[in-house]
Amino acid sequence: MSQAAQLLDRLQRVRPTGRGSWLARCPAHDDKTPSLSIRETNDGTVLINCFAGCGAGDVLDALGLQWNALFPPNPAARSHRSPCYSRIPARDLLEIVSQDVSIVAVVAADMLAGKPVSERDWNELSRAAARIGRARDYIR
Repeated sequence: MSQAAQLLDRLQRVRPTGRGSWLARCPAHDDKTPSLSIRETNDGTVLINCFAGCGAGDVLDALGLQWNALFPPNPAARSHRSPCYSRIPARDLLEIVSQDVSIVAVVAADMLAGKPVSERDWNELSRAAARIGRARDYIR
């Protein structure tokens, strides 16, 4: 089951708005009419946006999900190897970094829209930035 399908199963009043995109009630606030936009990108990443102003982290919290629920499974990303013992091929590293860049983009979009950034989002943003900063150490 795709990441989008798993997310859509937890939402109410889901309706398609196009290929790979849906609108649903936002679980992070008392949503009378659907205001949560869901879009699945070509690589399987899921983008979410609440037009009422809820942050992505708030939506995930309300659904009981973590940030990784928005990204397709990637065995290379689950690797916790030390850079001094092993190197990650550049292609795999780019996949890992692209997920972190997506986290940065989601939080930045929330900030630009004037949405409050929760402590959880800041922590996730911090971890993503640190992983991006360390990425160059893993390139062979």
